[in-house]
Amino acid sequence: MHTRTHKIFPEKFPESWASDWGEDEFGLWMAFTYKGVRQGFRWCEPGTFLMGSPQDEPERESFGADETQHEVTLTKGFWIASTTVTQALWKVVMGQNAHNFKGENRPVENVSWDEAQVFIHKLNDNNPEFKICLPTEAQWEYACRAGTTTPFCWGDQIDSGIVNFNGNAPYNNGPKSGCREDSVDVKKLPCNHWGIYQMHGNVDEWCQDRYANYPMGSVIDPKSTVPLYPGESRVLRGGSWFLNGGRCRSAYRRHEVPSNRHYNFGFRLARNS
Repeated sequence: MHTRTHKIFPEKFPESWASDWGEDEFGLWMAFTYKGVRQGFRWCEPGTFLMGSPQDEPERESFGADETQHEVTLTKGFWIASTTVTQALWKVVMGQNAHNFKGENRPVENVSWDEAQVFIHKLNDNNPEFKICLPTEAQWEYACRAGTTTPFCWGDQIDSGIVNFNGNAPYNNGPKSGCREDSVDVKKLPCNHWGIYQMHGNVDEWCQDRYANYPMGSVIDPKSTVPLYPGESRVLRGGSWFLNGGRCRSAYRRHEVPSNRHYNFGFRLARNS
């Protein structure tokens, strides 16, 4: 099940924070430019979708005991970054590097949730109109699925030609397709149907939410859950360059304490409405 209202534009387009903007075959886009580094965003229209995975989705039992499928309605559209934060953007904001694999257009990685928040605060302090944040877990999955209900936005299977993952451990007994053993540029592989790049694989992506079990019933406009204490686990989504195919599914979720960093932990930005 998925419904998406057609052509619900944001109230103000373009917005004053944008350096450039437009519309293409995927929909509306805007971007900001910070100290010469550009970050693009895609507009996700309001809609209803099934979050989580059906009980018969292959490999769900291996990884998805916390993937209870439930209906989510997002009554407001939102902007989400078309790519994860690059090493180039991280460096101009933070004044230092944070990566294991080198490349300005590769995703920043080896970053904790706490450090992502520092980065976001610095951007917003520089320009309060940015209103940057991490996406909620519901926003992340809605944007990842891009109107699909299958394990991946491209269907029932993936390979290393479209997703940067450990193709030597394929999903659901699929054919092997190799493993790069490092990250790739954020736009190297195909985008999804809404123009958003690499939400499957490459790096795990921090979400704003603390980790919790899903509700059993339908939800309207779920908010990121408030941490009970500073060290409580936050959600990571998407899988990464060294994880197997089952952990790159749209519904797959994992969690880590917010101070943890690893060479496959990155993040993408969203905007508060």
